[in-house]
Amino acid sequence: MSQTHVWYVSYGSNMARDRLACYLQGGRPPGAQVTYPGARDTTLPRAEAGIELPGTIYFAGASRVWGGGMAFYDHHVPGPTPAKAYLITAAQFADVASQEMNRPPAADSPLERLVFDLPAGTSHSVGPGGYETLIVLDTLDDVPMVTFTASHGSADIEHTQPSEPYLAMLRTGAAEVSAASGLHLHAAAQA
Repeated sequence: MSQTHVWYVSYGSNMARDRLACYLQGGRPPGAQVTYPGARDTTLPRAEAGIELPGTIYFAGASRVWGGGMAFYDHHVPGPTPAKAYLITAAQFADVASQEMNRPPAADSPLERLVFDLPAGTSHSVGPGGYETLIVLDTLDDVPMVTFTASHGSADIEHTQPSEPYLAMLRTGAAEVSAASGLHLHAAAQA
């Protein structure tokens, strides 16, 4: 499984399982302004776990999906931050990331291999957009734990207020995280 699956670590609206399902199976989340095509493989995650990240989230920019600010993760600022890890295939991760990057899911995405090529605790930018910096946070049973965020940090950009529908989705995800069993990531994500 270590070369076919990843733990996708979500810290924003994707913490809510129904929200993530729109990226995997297609659809429009409640309160959103965008309908997603879904992943090439529409299978729901094999497992999920509530986790705690060592960094923090902040809101910046303007979301085309929700209006208002978007959540980003800054692993250089002390946390903790609640998050949820989903065990999905590398291809599904590439498709989720592509949709977050405003790209259509595509076969043979370089993101499918990149998550296995980066050592834990490192990041790699795949473009200039908001969610185009991959961070391999750690590994769990030899499976990479990976997320994506912006290349800028919390102190490098003006913060913006998120919309109420977005905050509602984050609250739903945070409630799911607190109900799930937890993992704690520490030093590896500090790179």
